[in-house]
Amino acid sequence: MGKILLVEDNEFNRDMLSRRLEREGFDLLIAKDGNEGIAISASELPDLILMDMSLPVLDGWEATKQIKGNSETANIPIIALTAHAMSGDREKALEVGCDDYDTKPIDLPRLLEKINSLIA
Repeated sequence: MGKILLVEDNEFNRDMLSRRLEREGFDLLIAKDGNEGIAISASELPDLILMDMSLPVLDGWEATKQIKGNSETANIPIIALTAHAMSGDREKALEVGCDDYDTKPIDLPRLLEKINSLIA
């Protein structure tokens, strides 16, 4: 199906979303902060990254910029995930290099549609 890197610091969100995606047939890689996300994206080259934007250590905005700035990981699609659906967040996410944007709480059918269109 595809290998997804989930970059999420909240344990409840991480467990819930990873279980639901694994049930859909995806292989899941997990990172708990932006630095881990950058390292795992470079070593594992996932098919897609789900990036929480509010992360400790290095936030999702900066992690996305670094992943998109690396020639080896630049083409990996990234979907920004944020609980703070503020006006302008979608534009900001696309500006730093995200390929799409979704809000929490996660609407799984909508998110799967976005994942499948980017992996296809």
